Amino acid sequence: MFTVREIAEALGAEAAGDLDLTVSGAAEPQDGASGLLAMAMDPKYADKLAEGNSEAAILWEGADWQAMGLKAAIFAARPRMAMAGITAQLDPGQHFGAGIHPSAVVDPTAELGDGVSVGPLAVIGPRAKIGTSCHIGPQCFVGADVTLGANAQLREAVTIGARASIGTNFRAQPGARVGGDGFSFVTPEVSGVEKARETLGDQGDVKAQAWERIHSLGAVTIGDNVELGANVTIDNGTIRDTVIGDGSKLDNQVHIGHNTRVGRDCLLCGQAGISGSVEIGNNVVLGGKVGVSDNVFIGDGVIAGGSSIILSNVPAGRVILGYPAVKMETHTEMYKAQRRLPRLMRDIDALKKAVFK
Repeated sequence: MFTVREIAEALGAEAAGDLDLTVSGAAEPQDGASGLLAMAMDPKYADKLAEGNSEAAILWEGADWQAMGLKAAIFAARPRMAMAGITAQLDPGQHFGAGIHPSAVVDPTAELGDGVSVGPLAVIGPRAKIGTSCHIGPQCFVGADVTLGANAQLREAVTIGARASIGTNFRAQPGARVGGDGFSFVTPEVSGVEKARETLGDQGDVKAQAWERIHSLGAVTIGDNVELGANVTIDNGTIRDTVIGDGSKLDNQVHIGHNTRVGRDCLLCGQAGISGSVEIGNNVVLGGKVGVSDNVFIGDGVIAGGSSIILSNVPAGRVILGYPAVKMETHTEMYKAQRRLPRLMRDIDALKKAVFK
C-alpha cells in the first residue's frame, strides 16, 4: 500500500487533493476501482476514466481532476517515464523464497554472496560465483565457473552455461538460455554453401559431404543492467566471447549467434535473429523479426523497422526498412512503385496494342 504522496515523491511529480489516500495497485482508466490508481495520462482517456471508479489517478499536466470526480491526482510530465516508476513501485514481484531450497543442488566449491536465494530443483555448478542478493529461480542451471553479479533475478528454468560472465542487475525471463554452443560446422572440402556465397549463383559441381563441428572455446560476456526476455538464446563465441553491452534489452525469442558483439543500451525486439560475428554499435534498435546476416557491421543509433533483413553494413544513425533493408524513405518509394505496377502493366499493354495497330 502506498499513499498518493509517496508515489508522487518517488516520481518527482506534482500532486493535488487528498495526498494521504492509499492505493494498492494500478488499473486502466475504465477498470478503475477504490484503492487502484487509474493510469489516465492522456486527454484521450478522460471518457474512459468516467467509466471506472478510481478515487485517484495519474493524469496529464493541467488536467481538471476535480471535474473528473477524483479525490487525488498525480500529474505526469513524461507519461511513459512515469509508467516505469509507478510499475516499479507497485510491482508485487515473484515472491522468491529466502535461502536455499532443500531440493536445490549447489556444488560445494560454488561461492554464494549474502542474501542469495536458490529455488527448488535449481543447480549451481562448480566454482560458480553468485553475487549478493541474487535470486536463482526454480529449475535454473548455473554452470561451472560462471560469474553472476549482484542483484540478478533468474526466473524459472533459466540456463547459464559454463564460463559466462554477467554483470550486476541482470534479469532473465523464463527459459532464457545463455551459453549454448555456436552453430558452427565445416566440411573437409569446399561446400556448396561456400560456392554459392562466392558466386552468388549456382553452387556448381560440389559433392555431398558430412559436416564437422567447430567447438566453442569462447563463452558469453554480459554487462550490467541487461535484461533477457523469455526463450532468448545467446551462443558462446568460437574463440572470443559473444558480448552483450551494458543496459541492452533483448525481447522474447531473440537469438544472438556466436562471436556477435552487441553494444550498450540496444533494444532487440521479439524474434530478432542475429547471425554470427555481427558487430552492433550502441543505442541500436532492431524491430520484431529483424534478421541480420553474418559478418556485418551495424553502426551506433541505427533503427531497423520490423521484419527488415539486413544483408550488408549499415552506417551510424540510419533508419532502415525492408528486404533487403534500405533507407526507410527509399523503401517507401519502392513500395509505392510496387503498388503502381498493376496499373503500369495495364498502361503498357494498352500502348503495345496502340503501336501494333
